[in-house]
Formats: sequence, structure tokens, C-alpha cells
Amino acid sequence: MNLKIDKTLDASGLLCPEPVMMLHKTMRETDSGCLIEVISTDPSTLRDIPKFCLFLGHELVEQTQTEKNYIFYIRKT
Repeated sequence: MNLKIDKTLDASGLLCPEPVMMLHKTMRETDSGCLIEVISTDPSTLRDIPKFCLFLGHELVEQTQTEKNYIFYIRKT
């Protein structure tokens, strides 16, 4: 998928709850409709970030995984 990313949040090396706390702060600072890329190394983000999106009504556009990272693409609503 070819996505136009407006912001990247690199939460690599951080453990729960820091990646979600940083994402919440980034969402507050971002305009509606923007696409945010989140890069994480914490496996708990596989559970926490989709729940964050569902709870706050943001769109989880795509979720991928590499050998070392979990990558999420979230559109702020």
C-alpha cells in the first residue's frame, strides 16, 4: 500500500504504556485526516494500539510486522 504519511512516531525500544501515551500526545497535536505511522518494538502494541484506535474512533488503516518492528498506520478522525 502506498500511503502518504503525515507524521512518524518512533516508539522503538519503549515498553507499555509509553508507546500508547506517546501516540495519544501525537494525536492531540495532529489535524484530523492526517496519517500517522507508528513504529514499535513492544509486542503489547499489537493489542494496545488497535484497542486505542477502536476506543477513540481513529482508523487503523494498516498494520504490518517486520523482523524487529511492529508498524501501524493510523488516520486521525
